[in-house]
Amino acid sequence: MAENRASVYGEGVPCWVDAQLPDVAAGERFYGELFGWAFEEAYGTSVWARLEGEPVAALAPKTDGRMPTVWTVYFATPDAEALCRRITVAGGQVVMAPLRLGDLGTAALAADPGGAVFGLWQPGRHPGFVRRHAPGTFVWAELYTRDTERANDFYGGLFHDALFGTDAEPDFGRAPVSDVFPAEMPPHFLVHFRVDDLQDALGAVQRLGGRVQAGPFEASYGTVAVVTDNQGASFALLRR
Repeated sequence: MAENRASVYGEGVPCWVDAQLPDVAAGERFYGELFGWAFEEAYGTSVWARLEGEPVAALAPKTDGRMPTVWTVYFATPDAEALCRRITVAGGQVVMAPLRLGDLGTAALAADPGGAVFGLWQPGRHPGFVRRHAPGTFVWAELYTRDTERANDFYGGLFHDALFGTDAEPDFGRAPVSDVFPAEMPPHFLVHFRVDDLQDALGAVQRLGGRVQAGPFEASYGTVAVVTDNQGASFALLRR
């Protein structure tokens, strides 16, 4: 991808997702069959998932067995270091300082005041999603938290234009953890992928070794089911 599309996503717009997995090859088999993704080598030992040739996600090996097996959503920013400073001032934490990944861009990880971890992406040659909102691609990120008012204040301060601006069309919602999960579940982001046939997709998840955690249930943004892949990474399927 030679074209620089750094201006595609405004600050605070979800622009990329990746999964940290114990076994990337097993992840390729699972998601390749579930969503029709094809894979190619990317930066380091990670792989990019493509749908009809366009980048939609990445899979990366866990570098430490103690790390969680998770999907992470990344929010676009023109300046990851400046945003990390603002996150700290607002009561969040920087989990991984900005790290340049060659000419692709700069990544960082942060946690909000409730402890939910999210990523930042400052694009270089890689702008993030080239395809989203279509079946088999990212469509929504839901933050499950214990304090939605505090979350709105935190993210609204960081990403006001993306969430509340005049032309905002956010792909990012907030809800109490207890709406879907046990009350003791830690605050976290749940990455949603769009599907046309939810029951068919749920059957495929189970056939491929994953399991259904919750739902299907109706949300303001569609019909949702929460699932895990064959390695324990949680994500959601969304029908609109």
